[in-house]
Amino acid sequence: MNVFVKTSLAIVGATALLSLAPLVVSAQEMTYPEKCKTEGMDMSKMGMSSGGDMPMGEMTDYQKASMDGMKSMHMNMMQGMMKKDADVSFICGMIAHHMGAISMSEVELKYGDNKEAKEMAQMVIDAQKKEIVDMTKWLDKEAK
Repeated sequence: MNVFVKTSLAIVGATALLSLAPLVVSAQEMTYPEKCKTEGMDMSKMGMSSGGDMPMGEMTDYQKASMDGMKSMHMNMMQGMMKKDADVSFICGMIAHHMGAISMSEVELKYGDNKEAKEMAQMVIDAQKKEIVDMTKWLDKEAK
């Protein structure tokens, strides 16, 4: 492959990556949309234990990071599913679900060793962030 073709491909690839720049945020930096939150709902009383039967002190760093992401996802999903409008409830539940998938994938990228698993985790992150953007746009337009 000649230098011109390689350079052209590199430019096309870089341009594609730059077009995704607004999507490059971690799950911790993503905020659950206000329109999905249910007023007056105290999520701390929903019975979410921090680690099932295993004390947090006995967990690996990987397990702790996974559990933190799952707790956040479940609390947001429960809150979103309480919306009176079925469509809004679905979208809010899916946004929380996707945020959980991103969090799980970020944990894999940080702690995982398998190249193929890490590639799949990155694919999940890329796809789910785009879908969250699309669902949030729908929510901003349709939710009252």
